[in-house]
Amino acid sequence: MQAVLIVVGLVIAVGTLAAILWSIAYPERRLWPPKRYSKATPIFVWVPTFTLFGILLILGVKNWGSLPIPTWLRFGVGMPLIVAGNIIVWSEVAQFGIAQTGGAKGSLRTGGMYRYSRNPQYVADIAMIVGWVLLCASFGVALLGFAGVAVLIAAPFAEEPWLKEQYGSAFEDYSAKVRRFL
Repeated sequence: MQAVLIVVGLVIAVGTLAAILWSIAYPERRLWPPKRYSKATPIFVWVPTFTLFGILLILGVKNWGSLPIPTWLRFGVGMPLIVAGNIIVWSEVAQFGIAQTGGAKGSLRTGGMYRYSRNPQYVADIAMIVGWVLLCASFGVALLGFAGVAVLIAAPFAEEPWLKEQYGSAFEDYSAKVRRFL
């Protein structure tokens, strides 16, 4: 069962990374952000995302503590990363809205955590994944977590040309002042 979950998770992560890399290489034929937001877009965005996160949770519980990570690191660093990541992600989703978080056009957000990072939701998602890898100390989670982090690091490189296209000099001014990640 764990092997199946790992394979499914890797297929989701590799497929998502391939779509993002395609979008970076061929921005005129990009897949992310979507050229057109439709009723189907949330399915293509959120089903793989939540499936991968669900697989990470299941694998972590099933294979809890299989890696030799010290308890102080697991609970002292892993747990705070998960909590902080969730607070940041969900507070920004509440401000941004689920549709815009999932690729719908909207306004250029420069307030809140976006004052410190152009991609605070990705940074927070990375923190949650790293925190979960540490907390559950599972090889399968570490493998899938690495793949998930790669997707989250690549995504802004597909989004930023689109943001520049959408918001022009406002995005250029913003990106000159605020770092991509931290």
